Amino acid sequence: MLTRSSRRGWRLSGAALLCGAAAITLAASEFPAPAKDVPLAAGSTQTAVLAGGCFWGVEAVFERLKGVSDVVSGFAGGSKATAHYEVVSLGTTGHAEAVRISYDPSQITYGQLLRVFFAVAHDPTELNRQGPDEGTQYRSSIFYAGDEQRQVARAYIEQLDAAHLFKRRIATTLVPLEGFYPAESYHQNFLERNPTYPYIVYNDLPKLRHLEKTFPDLLKRRRS
Repeated sequence: MLTRSSRRGWRLSGAALLCGAAAITLAASEFPAPAKDVPLAAGSTQTAVLAGGCFWGVEAVFERLKGVSDVVSGFAGGSKATAHYEVVSLGTTGHAEAVRISYDPSQITYGQLLRVFFAVAHDPTELNRQGPDEGTQYRSSIFYAGDEQRQVARAYIEQLDAAHLFKRRIATTLVPLEGFYPAESYHQNFLERNPTYPYIVYNDLPKLRHLEKTFPDLLKRRRS
């Protein structure tokens, strides 16, 4: 049962639900592959940490990509002590809602993950908000793990800005990853467990439809 909380947002089973952002709908042809990328190559599992507003929808988008073995919703940018949803929701911790993506570098590249991040997962031109959600915890950020990721991300942002794909410049920040802290269990796989929740229906299911239409070659094969 939903009840209005004392702060902005809704509560579901005692958990404050403040997430959501409508997907943008630019076609794949408008989003070139990164000119600078890490080539496909066999190797150990890699991780990428990305923040693009509410982690429910961002998590669901990346879980559907080939080569992705795990996606965890959590927090990055602040300290371990404040990595709790009710505290992060105050907007004063330095944390952003983020996802940690574990992927096979022989199946999908870091640049391909970023292409989906910018084209489908969120609107990278919004500053400290996504859709109806406002606050620094909903900012767009790439938390890079090493110089290679930093260079690929910076080059791609410059490439997209130069192509004038958006009406505004990209607001995504590049930040060195200093820690990632998983969110509470009720946030994990939220979309899969709550596909008819109105917030998910309005804000996040359109992202999945756009993903399927725009990047079918990057999707996992459906089980028969």
